[in-house]
Amino acid sequence: MPYRVLIVEDEIIVATEIEYVIEEMGYESVGIAADQKSALAHATQADIALVDLNLRDGPTGINIGKILAQTHGVTVAFLTANPSQLGDGVAGALGVMPKPATERDIRELMEYAAARRRAADARPPRRLRAFSSNDASLA
Repeated sequence: MPYRVLIVEDEIIVATEIEYVIEEMGYESVGIAADQKSALAHATQADIALVDLNLRDGPTGINIGKILAQTHGVTVAFLTANPSQLGDGVAGALGVMPKPATERDIRELMEYAAARRRAADARPPRRLRAFSSNDASLA
Protein backbone atom coordinates (compact mmCIF):
# COMPACT_ATOMS: atom_id res chain seq x y z
CA MET A 1 0.00 0.00 0.00
CA PRO A 2 1.52 3.35 -1.01
CA TYR A 3 2.26 5.97 1.61
CA ARG A 4 -0.32 8.73 1.88
CA VAL A 5 1.14 12.23 1.61
CA LEU A 6 -0.20 15.55 2.84
CA ILE A 7 1.09 18.67 1.08
CA VAL A 8 0.93 21.75 3.32
CA GLU A 9 1.52 24.63 0.90
CA ASP A 10 -0.52 27.76 0.18
CA GLU A 11 0.88 28.47 -3.29
CA ILE A 12 -1.40 26.29 -5.41
CA ILE A 13 0.95 26.07 -8.40
CA VAL A 14 3.79 24.85 -6.17
CA ALA A 15 1.45 22.47 -4.35
CA THR A 16 0.07 20.91 -7.53
CA GLU A 17 3.60 20.46 -8.94
CA ILE A 18 4.61 18.61 -5.75
CA GLU A 19 1.42 16.56 -5.90
CA TYR A 20 2.14 15.58 -9.50
CA VAL A 21 5.66 14.39 -8.62
CA ILE A 22 4.60 12.34 -5.61
CA GLU A 23 1.70 10.72 -7.47
CA GLU A 24 4.00 9.92 -10.40
CA MET A 25 6.25 8.15 -7.85
CA GLY A 26 3.32 5.99 -6.73
CA TYR A 27 2.39 7.80 -3.52
CA GLU A 28 -1.17 8.83 -2.77
CA SER A 29 -1.96 12.50 -2.10
CA VAL A 30 -4.46 12.92 0.74
CA GLY A 31 -4.79 16.59 -0.06
CA ILE A 32 -3.30 20.03 -0.29
CA ALA A 33 -3.69 22.23 2.78
CA ALA A 34 -3.12 25.98 2.68
CA ASP A 35 -3.56 26.66 6.40
CA GLN A 36 -3.42 25.01 9.83
CA LYS A 37 -7.13 24.15 10.03
CA SER A 38 -7.17 22.25 6.73
CA ALA A 39 -3.77 20.61 7.42
CA LEU A 40 -4.92 19.23 10.76
CA ALA A 41 -8.20 18.07 9.21
CA HIS A 42 -6.08 15.67 7.10
CA ALA A 43 -3.73 14.65 9.94
CA THR A 44 -5.18 11.20 10.57
CA GLN A 45 -5.05 10.30 6.86
CA ALA A 46 -1.37 11.11 6.26
CA ASP A 47 1.76 8.99 6.65
CA ILE A 48 4.15 11.66 5.33
CA ALA A 49 3.74 15.45 5.19
CA LEU A 50 5.71 18.05 3.26
CA VAL A 51 5.15 21.30 5.16
CA ASP A 52 5.83 24.92 4.17
CA LEU A 53 6.24 27.43 7.00
CA ASN A 54 4.40 30.56 5.90
CA LEU A 55 0.85 29.73 4.93
CA ARG A 56 -2.46 31.47 4.26
CA ASP A 57 -3.01 31.93 8.01
CA GLY A 58 0.54 33.15 8.73
CA PRO A 59 3.71 31.38 9.95
CA THR A 60 1.83 28.30 11.19
CA GLY A 61 3.95 25.63 9.48
CA ILE A 62 6.20 24.95 12.48
CA ASN A 63 3.19 24.30 14.72
CA ILE A 64 1.55 22.14 12.05
CA GLY A 65 4.74 20.09 11.71
CA LYS A 66 4.99 19.61 15.49
CA ILE A 67 1.38 18.47 15.79
CA LEU A 68 1.59 16.13 12.80
CA ALA A 69 4.85 14.53 14.00
CA GLN A 70 4.33 14.45 17.76
CA THR A 71 0.57 13.85 18.03
CA HIS A 72 -0.25 11.94 14.86
CA GLY A 73 3.02 10.10 14.13
CA VAL A 74 3.34 11.58 10.65
CA THR A 75 6.79 11.64 9.03
CA VAL A 76 7.32 15.39 8.51
CA ALA A 77 9.77 17.23 6.28
CA PHE A 78 9.71 21.00 5.92
CA LEU A 79 9.99 22.57 2.48
CA THR A 80 10.41 26.33 2.70
CA ALA A 81 12.11 29.40 1.27
CA ASN A 82 12.88 30.40 4.89
CA PRO A 83 14.80 27.46 6.44
CA SER A 84 16.44 29.73 9.04
CA GLN A 85 13.02 30.17 10.72
CA LEU A 86 13.33 26.59 11.98
CA GLY A 87 16.41 27.28 14.09
CA ASP A 88 17.65 23.99 15.54
CA GLY A 89 14.65 22.14 14.16
CA VAL A 90 11.44 20.54 15.31
CA ALA A 91 11.42 17.39 17.43
CA GLY A 92 10.09 14.46 15.45
CA ALA A 93 10.57 16.07 12.02
CA LEU A 94 13.22 14.85 9.57
CA GLY A 95 14.60 18.20 8.51
CA VAL A 96 14.20 21.11 6.13
CA MET A 97 14.81 21.47 2.41
CA PRO A 98 15.10 24.99 0.97
CA LYS A 99 12.81 26.16 -1.82
CA PRO A 100 12.83 26.44 -4.70
CA ALA A 101 13.07 22.65 -4.90
CA THR A 102 13.51 20.82 -8.17
CA GLU A 103 11.60 17.69 -9.15
CA ARG A 104 14.76 15.72 -8.30
CA ASP A 105 14.84 17.34 -4.83
CA ILE A 106 11.22 16.33 -4.21
CA ARG A 107 11.89 12.77 -5.39
CA GLU A 108 14.97 12.44 -3.16
CA LEU A 109 13.08 13.90 -0.20
CA MET A 110 10.16 11.51 -0.69
CA GLU A 111 12.45 8.49 -1.03
CA TYR A 112 14.24 9.49 2.17
CA ALA A 113 10.99 10.12 4.08
CA ALA A 114 9.58 6.77 2.92
CA ALA A 115 12.76 4.95 3.97
CA ARG A 116 12.71 6.62 7.39
CA ARG A 117 9.02 5.75 7.72
CA ARG A 118 9.95 2.09 7.15
CA ALA A 119 12.80 2.53 9.69
CA ALA A 120 15.28 1.67 6.94
CA ASP A 121 18.78 3.11 6.82
CA ALA A 122 18.80 6.03 4.43
CA ARG A 123 21.12 8.85 3.53
CA PRO A 124 19.46 12.28 3.63
CA PRO A 125 19.22 14.14 0.30
CA ARG A 126 22.12 16.55 -0.29
CA ARG A 127 19.87 19.63 0.06
CA LEU A 128 18.12 18.47 3.24
CA ARG A 129 19.33 19.90 6.56
CA ALA A 130 18.54 17.03 8.91
CA PHE A 131 17.49 17.98 12.42
CA SER A 132 19.81 16.86 15.21
CA SER A 133 17.12 14.85 17.01
CA ASN A 134 17.22 12.47 14.05
CA ASP A 135 20.96 12.42 13.34
CA ALA A 136 21.91 9.40 15.47
CA SER A 137 20.41 6.95 13.01
CA LEU A 138 22.02 8.72 10.05
CA ALA A 139 25.66 8.24 11.01
